[in-house]
Amino acid sequence: MRRTTRRLAVHRLAARLLAARLFGPAARDRAALPATEPAAATPRTGPRRGRFARPLSTTTAAVLALALAVGCSSSDGGKDDDGDDHGKRRAPGTLRVLASSELSDLSSVLKDAERTTGVKIEPTWTGTLDGAQTVASGRADGRYDAVWLASNDYLRLLTGEQKKLRTETPIVSSPVALGVREAAVKRLGWDPRRVTWSDVHKAVTDGKLTYGMTDPVRSNSGYSALIALTSALSEAQSALTDADVKAASPKLREFFAGQKLTSGSSGWLAEAFARRASQRPPVDALINYESVLLSLQRGKSLGHEDQRAGSAGEPAGEPIAGISDLTVIRPTDGVVTADYPLSLLASADQGARDSYASLTRYLRSPEAQQALTRETFRRPVNPSVPPTAGISREPRRELPFPGSRDVADRLLDSYENELRRPSRTVYVLDTSGSMNEERLGRLKAALRKLTGSDDSATGKRFRDREEVTLMPFSDQVKEVNTHTVPEREPARALDLIRADVDGLAAGGDTAIYSSLQEAYRHLGERASKAGDDRFTSIVLMTDGENTTGAKAGDFDAFYRGLSGDQRSIPVFPILFGDSDRTELEHIADLTGGQLFDAVEGSLDGAFEEIRGYQ
Repeated sequence: MRRTTRRLAVHRLAARLLAARLFGPAARDRAALPATEPAAATPRTGPRRGRFARPLSTTTAAVLALALAVGCSSSDGGKDDDGDDHGKRRAPGTLRVLASSELSDLSSVLKDAERTTGVKIEPTWTGTLDGAQTVASGRADGRYDAVWLASNDYLRLLTGEQKKLRTETPIVSSPVALGVREAAVKRLGWDPRRVTWSDVHKAVTDGKLTYGMTDPVRSNSGYSALIALTSALSEAQSALTDADVKAASPKLREFFAGQKLTSGSSGWLAEAFARRASQRPPVDALINYESVLLSLQRGKSLGHEDQRAGSAGEPAGEPIAGISDLTVIRPTDGVVTADYPLSLLASADQGARDSYASLTRYLRSPEAQQALTRETFRRPVNPSVPPTAGISREPRRELPFPGSRDVADRLLDSYENELRRPSRTVYVLDTSGSMNEERLGRLKAALRKLTGSDDSATGKRFRDREEVTLMPFSDQVKEVNTHTVPEREPARALDLIRADVDGLAAGGDTAIYSSLQEAYRHLGERASKAGDDRFTSIVLMTDGENTTGAKAGDFDAFYRGLSGDQRSIPVFPILFGDSDRTELEHIADLTGGQLFDAVEGSLDGAFEEIRGYQ
C-alpha cells in the first residue's frame, strides 16, 4: 500500500506540473480550437509541428522521468487500488472513448488520425445499448470524454431532456441488411433487388430460410433489425407505437422461431455464421450491418472486442474464411441505419473538446473517409467521397424508430420474454477448495443478480420460459438442479434458483473436463426428453486449472464424437481467479464459444454480458 501511495503521489505531482505547462494561461493562448461540430476539412500536407514544441524545464522533466520510472516498476499495471483503471485522469492528447465493439476494425484509420492530429483514442469496448445506459446513468461522466456508438437514437430516448452530450458528429454509416447464401437465394427464386421484409418473413415461416441475428437487448444491429421488422410487418408509417408492436407481434413470433444463431456482438455472430458453413444444413442467412456482411463476403477482419466485461482491450477481430457466395440484400420496404456519431460528453474538459474537434475534423476529411469506406465497407458521410466498390447506391426508405422510451422498452421486453426462442443453459460452476470465501461470495452475488425479481429491467434477470441448470463441481459434479422460469408468476422459480445459489459450498479438487462432459450429456438428455427447440449453451466458471478427471485431449475426443446438433452447443468460459487463459481459450475455440474475462473485469459483468449469447 505504501508503494502504491508513493507512486500515486509522484504521478499527481507530475500531473500538476504538466498541467501547468500544457494548460496554463500561455498554453490556452497557444491552443484554442472550436468546440462545435467541425465540417469536413482538407487534410494537412507537409510536416506537422507538435502544438507544444518548446522543451520542458529541467525540473518538470525530472519529475516526469521519476513518475515514469515509479509507474513502470509497479506491479499493478497502473490501476487504482480498487483495480478499476477506467477512472484515471485523461492524458494530454488523448480522448477516452466508450465505443461500440464493432468499431475496433478502425484501428489502422485511428493510427493515421493520431499521426496527423496528435490525438490518440483510448477505447473501452461496449455494446451500443449498454453504452447508452452507461451514459444516461451518469456513469460515463469523468471516466470518458466521448462516446462512439453505432447510433444515439436509444440514448436520446433514455436521456430525454437531460444534456448528456455537448455535440455529436456522424462519421460513417451502415444500414442493417440481410446476407443470404446463394443457394438459398436460388431456392427461393428471389431477385435480391426486390426482396421485402415480408418476403423474408414468409420464407422463414414456411421453413425455407434459417438465420442468425444479434440480441436486440444488447446489440444495436439486433435492435435495428427488430425495429425494421416491426415497422415493416405492422406497416407503420411513422414512429412506432404500442399498437404497431401489438399488430406485428404474431408475425414476429413466427419469424423468431426460425432464428438459429444469437449473440451479443455483431462480429462474433458473423464468425459463428462462417463456422456453421461446414455443417449440414448450414444456417442460410445473417441479419447484420451491411459493412459486416460485405467484410464477411470478402474474408476481412471483423471488429469485435476481447470480452472483458467492460474493460478496455485490444481488438480481437481476425481475418476469417470469406463466404464469397453471400448475397447482401437491403429490403425494399426499408432499413434502419447506424450513423456512428462520435459524440463529446457534456462533462468533457476543454482539453478533450480541443482533441475532439481536431479528431472529428480529420475523420470527416476526404482522405480519412476514403480509408474508412475502403477498409470497413461503411458508407462515407462526406458527400465528395463515393462509397467503395460493392456498396449499392440504390436509395432505401429509413424506417421509423419508436416514438418514446416506453414503446422502445416494451418492444425489447416483448422480444426477451415472449417473441424469441427460449433458451436452455447449463452453468458449470467450480466450487473446489480454491473457491475461498471471497471468491465464492462473488460467484453467489453474480448469480443472485441474475435471479432478480419479476419486475427487473429487461435483460437483467433470467428470462421467462428460460431453462436454467446449476451444475456445481469439484473433483466431480456435486449436483444437477434444473428450473424453468414460467411466463406467469416467475417469482417462485427465481426463488428456487436463488436458494440453490445460496447453498453452494467449496471443497475438493477441480475436474473441469469431466464436468463439461456431464453438461453435454445432460443437455442431450434434456433435448431428447423435452423435444423442444431452444438456444442452448454452457457457461463454465472456474478459478483454477484442471487437476483431476478427464484431460484436455480426452475432452477433445469426446467433443468430436458428439452429434452435429450437440457440437453446435458453445461453451462460454469465464476467466476468474487463477484459471488458465490458454486452457479456457482452447475450450471456447473448440466449441465455438467465447472467453469472458472476470480478472480484468467483474464477475457479475461477465455473467451479464454472456446473456446476449444465450
